[in-house]
Amino acid sequence: MSKQRILLISCGHFEKDLLESLAHDICREFGYPVSYKECCLEMSGYYHPGRRQYNANDILQATAAVSEPDVVKAIGLHRVDLFIPILTYIFGQAFLGGDTAIASLFRLRNELYGLEPDQHLLTDRFRKVVLHELGHSFGLIHCMNPVCIMRSSTYVEDLDQKKSHFCSTCAEKLLQLRGQYDNDCMKPI
Repeated sequence: MSKQRILLISCGHFEKDLLESLAHDICREFGYPVSYKECCLEMSGYYHPGRRQYNANDILQATAAVSEPDVVKAIGLHRVDLFIPILTYIFGQAFLGGDTAIASLFRLRNELYGLEPDQHLLTDRFRKVVLHELGHSFGLIHCMNPVCIMRSSTYVEDLDQKKSHFCSTCAEKLLQLRGQYDNDCMKPI
């Protein structure tokens, strides 16, 4: 069976509207139909009490384990504060050129920075993190173009400055990396 879809794994009770919006954006940028499923990972094993955060490397491995074998890529969607040992926090993580990625809403919320909640901005930031991490899973590295989705983002302000699209260089590289696949995003799953 050929792998013809990208899977969103909802590990944090995400609203259907958000999942559908992400699916549309992923289909637009990667040219694959998108399906999604709910998942209940037991998160306590990934929690680091000293940091009061969750180990992204372990969650990435767990997400890979609950993925489905017939997908091109899978991305786990979370609501917890992620870290990797060398960084204070991260928005997401991916296996470069691998099958799996993760993204979290936690650090994208305005309230965390003393600002008024903004659902539109939160969704826009999350979209960018998801697209960025999926880009890594396809083998794309960080881009120097200031508005490219593949530019590195250390702070939410970095996300706010980027567009929700690949620059022409990254888009061309993505086409080379993904090869020739069925490009019909709108077929039902």
